[in-house]
Amino acid sequence: MTVTADERRARILQVVRDLGTVRVVDLATRLGIPAVTVRRDVAALADAGELARSHGSVALPDSGTNARHDRVIGMLVPTVGSYFDEVIAGARAAATAAGARLVLGIAAYEARDDRAQVERLLESGVDGLLLTPNWQPGDPPHHPGDQHWLAELPVPAVLVERKADPGSAAAELDAVGSDHRHGVLLALRHLAGLGHDTVLLAARADTWTAHQVRTGYAEAVPLLGLRTRPVIDMHRPGAPTNIPDPEWVAQQIAEATADGVRAVLVHNDQDAIQLPPLLRIRGLRVPEDVALISYDDVFAALAAPPLTAVAPPKKSVGAAALELLLRRLDGGAGLPAYHVELLPALKVRTSCGGDGGA
Repeated sequence: MTVTADERRARILQVVRDLGTVRVVDLATRLGIPAVTVRRDVAALADAGELARSHGSVALPDSGTNARHDRVIGMLVPTVGSYFDEVIAGARAAATAAGARLVLGIAAYEARDDRAQVERLLESGVDGLLLTPNWQPGDPPHHPGDQHWLAELPVPAVLVERKADPGSAAAELDAVGSDHRHGVLLALRHLAGLGHDTVLLAARADTWTAHQVRTGYAEAVPLLGLRTRPVIDMHRPGAPTNIPDPEWVAQQIAEATADGVRAVLVHNDQDAIQLPPLLRIRGLRVPEDVALISYDDVFAALAAPPLTAVAPPKKSVGAAALELLLRRLDGGAGLPAYHVELLPALKVRTSCGGDGGA
């Protein structure tokens, strides 16, 4: 006989009343119900105020459990060591301020194993999730058939530096990210103000952010009345590996200068920082002959010369996502989903010439 959700939840409440604080995994074993189903039921009971969750355990609300200040938040990122270090730092600072604990999971860009990593975080007993899925440009769109599990998560989740396509399974999740299209507009508007009528874009094509940068470029060029130029791929077309080729990019920029092009936006810092010496070999100096702006502002200030850069608000994105998730855990289940975009800033240094007053 099929057991209804109401019957399952009544059984869960009875076990908690009998035993006091109980681990979610033990509840599942005791009741003979799949752990994912128990987590979903526990989340519903917590949202209704009938249970309090803490560190993978549940108790009655009047048992003295300080739920808000004893929560564990799982965070899934595609990499550490660059852009996401600052996002993680922002989330960790916000978690510490709220008395919560952050647990990290990494699903590398190459592995595409988001779901497996999320299952591991759930098994560790997290109360909520911050998720940066490995969505790639060219996924049609973002593999919607593979997203159903995002809509079935047993705990609240917030997308970080990702925004789901309308109509996809993840579209109704909360999301906090940078407005990368606005960031590109800032860079191109600054270069146009310095007198450039053409700005090249050299960009990767293998990440979600790169896709947003390319889209922002396509929108900003006609908006600012700039000349249209093809995007230069950081990965040389036809190359046997998918590794950025700065030599190839430098040669493409050098050839474009023969057509009067004197300004380039490069995504990302790691690739942009390699270009000035390669351009110098080809007789081009930065900024005297070529104005250069990078995107991300992770390493840009360390270049020679220091690179003007678009700086997404990485720490603020992490903090805002963590705070939104805590509000959702505090009984915000009935609120509409929030899609929050924070605006990048332009950090003007010496690589594009001018003093930033344009």
